[in-house]
Amino acid sequence: MTAMEADASAPVSGRASYYDGVSAARHQVTVELTPTGLRVHGTDGKLFAEWPFDALESLSAPDDVLRLGRAHNPVLARLEIRDPQLIAALDQRSPLVDLSHRIERRLRGRVIFWSIVATASLVLVAIVGMPRIAAELTPIVPYGLERKVGIAIERQARMALGTGGPGAGFDCGGSQADDRGRLAFAKLMGEIREAAGLPLPLSAVIVRRSDANAITLPGGYIFVFKGLLDRAETPDELAGVVAHEIGHVAHRDGTRSLLQAAGLSFLFGMLLGDFTGGGLVVIAARTVVQSAYSRDVEAAADRYSVGLMTRAHGDPRALAAILDRIAGGAAPGSKILLDHPQTKDRVVAINAAVDAAPGTIEPLLPADDWAALKRICG
Repeated sequence: MTAMEADASAPVSGRASYYDGVSAARHQVTVELTPTGLRVHGTDGKLFAEWPFDALESLSAPDDVLRLGRAHNPVLARLEIRDPQLIAALDQRSPLVDLSHRIERRLRGRVIFWSIVATASLVLVAIVGMPRIAAELTPIVPYGLERKVGIAIERQARMALGTGGPGAGFDCGGSQADDRGRLAFAKLMGEIREAAGLPLPLSAVIVRRSDANAITLPGGYIFVFKGLLDRAETPDELAGVVAHEIGHVAHRDGTRSLLQAAGLSFLFGMLLGDFTGGGLVVIAARTVVQSAYSRDVEAAADRYSVGLMTRAHGDPRALAAILDRIAGGAAPGSKILLDHPQTKDRVVAINAAVDAAPGTIEPLLPADDWAALKRICG
C-alpha cells in the first residue's frame, strides 16, 4: 500500500453544519470520511446521511466554506464544512471535489499533449506526405483540366507580376512595328514545339519584366521576361531556357506544385479552422509565380532542355552558356539564379549531358530574325 493509499483509507472526521432539505433547521454534525464516502452523524449519534465520494456535488459557497450536496438527490440536503483539514481530505479523496484543480490541470495537460501530437502529425504529413501524394496524383490529372486551370492562373499571374491586368502593355510585340519580331519568336517556338511533341499546346509570350527569368504555368503557359531576352546573345540561348521551361511543362511540375499547395492549404485549414476557398486561384497563381523547384526537379528540366535542343538541331550547350554568364555577373533582378539552385553545378551537368548526346547544330533563327526578335519589346 502506498502512502497516498494509506492516507486515503485513514479515517478523518470533523465538524460541519447539515441542512436536511426538509426544514430550515441547522444541525451541528460530525462528518466521518470512510474509504468510499462520508457519513454525517448528529451530536446524539443519529445518522443523517451517507454519501459516496463519486456522488458528491460541489455547490456555490463563500471562499472559506465547502458546500456539498448529493447529485440527483430529490431532497435538497446540503452540508457546509469550514474545517480546513476536513476540506483538504475531501479534496484528496473525492473525484468531484477539485478545490486544488488537480483534475483540471491533468485534463489541460492531456489537451496540450494531444494538440502537440496532432500538430506534429500535420507538419509531418505536410513535409513528407503531401509531396508524395501530389506526385502520385499529378499523372492522372487530365490535360484538359490542367489547361482550364492554367487559363485562370494565367490571368492572375499577370496581376501578381504587377501589371494590374491583362493589358497590351504587359506583352511585347503588340504594335505593328513589332510584326517582324513577333513572327521571329513564333518561328523559334514552332521549332521547339515540334521537337517537343507534347500532348497539350504551348502558349509562350515575351513580357515586359526586367528580370532575367522565365516562368511556366500549368497548362503550357510560358512567360519569357524581357530581361532574359536582353541577356541572351544568341537565339539558341533563349531557346535553351525556353526548352528548360518546356521541361517543367512535360514533367507537369507546376501542376504538382499546385496540388501540393492545395493539400497544405487544406491541412492547415483543418488546424486553424479556416476553409475559405474564394482566393484559391489567386493563391495558386502566386504559388506558381514564386515557386522555387528543388535541385532534382531543376536538373530534370535541364536534361530535358539538352534533349529537346538536340532534337531541334539547336545548340544544347546554349542553356549552360547563358546560365554561366548570368551567374558571373548576376544583377539583383536575375531571379533565374535565385529560383534555380547551384548554377555552377548545373552548368557542369548540362555540358556533361551534351557530351553524351552529340548532334548536328543548326542556327534556330537567321541573324536578321534574331535582330528583329531582340527589338520586340521596343
